[in-house]
Amino acid sequence: MINLSPSDLHILLVEPSLTQRNIIIKELNLEGITHIDYGKNHTEAFEKIKLNSPDLVISSLHFNDGSALDLLTAIKEDDSIDDVPFMLISSETRKHALETFKQSGVIAILPKPFTRENLGKAINATLDILSPQELELELYDVHDIKVLIVDDSMLARNHIRRVLTNLGIQHFTEAVDGQKAIAALNDKMFDLIVTDYNMPEVNGQELAQFIRNESHQSHVPILMVSSEANDTHLANIAQSGVNAMCDKPFEPKTVKKLIYQLLDNH
Repeated sequence: MINLSPSDLHILLVEPSLTQRNIIIKELNLEGITHIDYGKNHTEAFEKIKLNSPDLVISSLHFNDGSALDLLTAIKEDDSIDDVPFMLISSETRKHALETFKQSGVIAILPKPFTRENLGKAINATLDILSPQELELELYDVHDIKVLIVDDSMLARNHIRRVLTNLGIQHFTEAVDGQKAIAALNDKMFDLIVTDYNMPEVNGQELAQFIRNESHQSHVPILMVSSEANDTHLANIAQSGVNAMCDKPFEPKTVKKLIYQLLDNH
């Protein structure tokens, strides 16, 4: 196991505003992070990432030559750097504007201005990603656990699989929606199902209801990952037979705790 601390991290900060850069750098320094490079826009940042892949990209939303989404897309489409963790810092609050980032496996989305607590949690999530630590279970050998990942976003599936692989899980089946998941459930046995909520054909809630009421694997633990923030909506999902829920972005520490609870106390 690799034990990293914040002081080991190499950060690339993408922020066109000198004032904002200085504010963020000061906060990073307070977290013990001093290895910080910066880029003013998409072009400059992407060149630096290609030249010397950082441990984490922290990016504002808008540049003079594009946006954070353009940069994130370029990173994810390049096999040599597609696993670089990405964090967005933005004053944007509209749900639809942030949804693509939530579905793409970013480490965190921080508000602008953010708090020390916001930043600390995001840095810890980055360390969890970069420092694999196997899950120790009493009832299972973590290497034998079979997981079904259900999400219509390939980037989200990749991020979930990366987090679970860091916990020592090795056996995965993926489905792009609930309908494909049902077919997989009829073909294989699983120890855990991790599913998104918003999907075409059959959504996560409908999938959970099928598993509980019609599947021959009715007792399999279900962890639902959702970017929904509406309490009433989440309560309705919980009633469908989901064992646990967590937000997107998919935070490694929270996921580890939930999986331990699901598999050792289920």
